[in-house]
Amino acid sequence: QVHLVESGGGLAQPGGSLRLSCAGVGLSLETSDIGWFRQAPGKEREGVSCITSDGPTYYKDSVKGRFTISRDNVKNRVDLQMNSLKPEDTAVYYCAAGYQGCSFRPLGNGYYAGMEDWGKGTLVTVSS
Repeated sequence: QVHLVESGGGLAQPGGSLRLSCAGVGLSLETSDIGWFRQAPGKEREGVSCITSDGPTYYKDSVKGRFTISRDNVKNRVDLQMNSLKPEDTAVYYCAAGYQGCSFRPLGNGYYAGMEDWGKGTLVTVSS
């Protein structure tokens, strides 16, 4: 059974850091495009960062320079290092896997083009 499992969420102070992990079960993340998305209370899910199977990375403008996406192929995992956190980063963070690139094109209902498998999310709260 294929699924993705996010971990690493929690409470951080403004300016602090968290590292999220996305682990693949029954799925090789090395050959997948992996996206990180988030949904804040009362808002639609949005794309945050993505890494393609062959390496290029993409970031939402508001997280550029603060977030870094990376792969650990030995552990079959994709991490999202989040630094200089802001209260507006508070959201449930989801990872997703696909094979059609990182377009961040919304399909409706919180789903995005090219992303086929989704995790259940991990909550990040940034507050003092």
